Amino acid sequence: MQNNLQKVFLFFIFLPIWVFSQEKVTISGIITDSKNNETLIGVNVYFPDLKIGATTNEYGFYSVAVPSGNQNIEISYIGYETLQQNITITPNAKLNFALKEGGQELEEVVITGNAGRANTRTPEMSVNKMSISTIKKMPVVLGEVDVIKSILLLPGVTNAGEGTSGFNVRGGGADQNLILLDEATLFNSSHVFGFFSVFNPDAIKDLKLYKGGIPARFGGRASSVLDIYQKDGNSKSFHMSGGIGLISSRLLAEGPIVKDKGSFLIGGRASYAHLFLKLSEDNKNNSAYFYDLNTKLSYKLNENNSVYMSGYFGRDLFKLNKSFSNIYGNTTLNLRWNHLFSNKLFSNLSLIYSDYYYGLDLDFVGFKWNSGIKTYNLKYDFKNYISEKFKLNYGINGNYYEFNPGTIDPTSEESGINSDQLDKKYAFEPSLYIEAENKITPKLSVAYGLRYSLFYRLGSSTINVYQDNNPVIFNNDLQIYQKATPIDSIYYGKNKVIQSFDNLEPRFSVGYQLNEDQAVKASYNRMVQYLQLVSNTSSPTPLDIWTPSDNFIQPQIADQVAVGYFRNIKNGDYSVEVESFYKKIQNRLDYIDGADLIANEALEQVILNGRMRAYGLELMLKKNEGDITGWISYTLSKSEQQTPGRNASETGINNGNWYRSAYDKTHNLAVTGAYSLNEKWSFGANFILQSGQPVTYPNGKYDYLGISVPTFGDRNVNRLPTYHHLDLSATLTPRKNKNRNWKGEWVFSIYNIYNRMNAASVSFGQNEDTGYNEAVKLSIFGAVPAVTYNFKF
Repeated sequence: MQNNLQKVFLFFIFLPIWVFSQEKVTISGIITDSKNNETLIGVNVYFPDLKIGATTNEYGFYSVAVPSGNQNIEISYIGYETLQQNITITPNAKLNFALKEGGQELEEVVITGNAGRANTRTPEMSVNKMSISTIKKMPVVLGEVDVIKSILLLPGVTNAGEGTSGFNVRGGGADQNLILLDEATLFNSSHVFGFFSVFNPDAIKDLKLYKGGIPARFGGRASSVLDIYQKDGNSKSFHMSGGIGLISSRLLAEGPIVKDKGSFLIGGRASYAHLFLKLSEDNKNNSAYFYDLNTKLSYKLNENNSVYMSGYFGRDLFKLNKSFSNIYGNTTLNLRWNHLFSNKLFSNLSLIYSDYYYGLDLDFVGFKWNSGIKTYNLKYDFKNYISEKFKLNYGINGNYYEFNPGTIDPTSEESGINSDQLDKKYAFEPSLYIEAENKITPKLSVAYGLRYSLFYRLGSSTINVYQDNNPVIFNNDLQIYQKATPIDSIYYGKNKVIQSFDNLEPRFSVGYQLNEDQAVKASYNRMVQYLQLVSNTSSPTPLDIWTPSDNFIQPQIADQVAVGYFRNIKNGDYSVEVESFYKKIQNRLDYIDGADLIANEALEQVILNGRMRAYGLELMLKKNEGDITGWISYTLSKSEQQTPGRNASETGINNGNWYRSAYDKTHNLAVTGAYSLNEKWSFGANFILQSGQPVTYPNGKYDYLGISVPTFGDRNVNRLPTYHHLDLSATLTPRKNKNRNWKGEWVFSIYNIYNRMNAASVSFGQNEDTGYNEAVKLSIFGAVPAVTYNFKF
């Protein structure tokens, strides 16, 4: 009896000590690259004995609650050596870690890749991450490493063919993608009318594509978010890197401002193919080239405060003799402040400027024309790591827009053309959001959030007034839509509200872990897009105009649901991801036949409100380990648009029936692989096969005054021929690289090795010699060999 009492007494004496020792405390810190102090995004911080973990955010910060005392920690990141340590956990500890690179010598920062294990621990789905090192190994046209072309190898992502800009996600339009570079919006992501993207791969740190399950902190687009961050710069030592190719060359310099505290980065890229044009007497006045500049300054004020300034400037110039020239491009600037209130509360304050400009000089008709869009954005985001089971993010965002639909100026007094400025348009889009991630049980986790967005279309502008508020009328006799004539107009002064909207945008995703290697997930998100790209082409062009929602143009509202199954096989050597999605979009713009969009001050007269839907199945099989790595992705999907009549007497578009959207690709197969033969040689291959782009061919003809005139039936009932090509590359890394500071590699590639002449378009006309109608296929590329030399010192 006495022994039992002693045991009870000892139990209550040591119980508080045991409870205290098991009390969880929060640790936090920054994880960087050991060679340059570059913060790393998406690093896994894991306590294997406790089965508790976290990942670093966009700024390399992590926070996790664990029991105090000695604990084993494991920090892993694709391309880096896994760090395993036994550490002592104390309350409010700040533990920073530096990882050693384990990847290719030329790749200073290797980001967690799409070639990694399937994510079975969190509810995140419909998200793809791709490593810069993987992108650089892919064979591409003319040897130019291209971020946009690389994401076309992912399931659910397509484009309109060779020589086209932008990309399409799950059957949506290219204008429905939010493209962010260091949080700044890019409205045009291409150089040379779509042949190359604006992203210099040497300056890119991380990229992430959200196709669904989009977090509440993102808004403003209906289909996807491509979130890209630039490198911060090396704060330990000065380095330069670059490359020399057939079309362009690039050079990047980075180094410390104050060692281990501040750094700078500046990178430039320029093409020089236009110099070869001038070797011909006929082409001395012709030019076609691009250039861009990436900059970033980073400074760590103290343990809790860091400031950044980053920018991008890019331009394209196309000149044909002295009669035609075209210049367009992006400018962005971001001032950012990271502040750590505590080891549980992290904040980021950003002031962002973005400008997209398009200019056209038509000397042969006597005028210049330019247009563009500017945005001023203030955003403040907070990340609150409340516990290892509950994380909370919230913030506010304000976007002010200035739209220039077009300015016309005469090139000379003799032209007879007067200066004209189409009414500039202004808008303000404030929003706030809150989102949470909650681990309910060891196997069940959910992420949920809500975004509240508002939109104000502002003056100064003159707004047309129409009979019955209808800017488009239907001619019953001719069975066609026509422009209505305004009966009056109203002028709204500076910053007067013309029209306003507000929307709630819920987001939800859930993941259930069947076991350590398998999970099933589901998600729903609503996205609202208040900006519209006025374009009747299948891919964006620099001439397209952005316009805000107003009295006549309603915001697009997209609802998407997705379910998926994710599995790792053989300890993650292989992984399988299967997802199915359904998306519907309200208020998708459609155009009446013969719509004239250029310099049109009354766009509402040629626009109809329609709707879209897209659904499909995506499959991805990845090989993550070994000398051969890569993936196979396949998408079976359908994308349709419908514009019914507004009443029983109207036909709508295609008689009100659903028809293929310009982005419909029934089949989309992509295979990519990399083979490391030895330290000297590595090889890469890509194969893409897609259904042809939907188009409308003539279905007949009639003669008028001796001229053959084609007639057309329903929209997009035809397709271009099936699109496919195979690309190969080989990389030679000299062994002597190991013994010197200068490191180089040669990349040899062949794009479209079997010389497939894919149709970019098919045009119909009358042969001048025979008088017969004929179809003419336009192809951009056949087989294209290239060689590039990359270096670093």
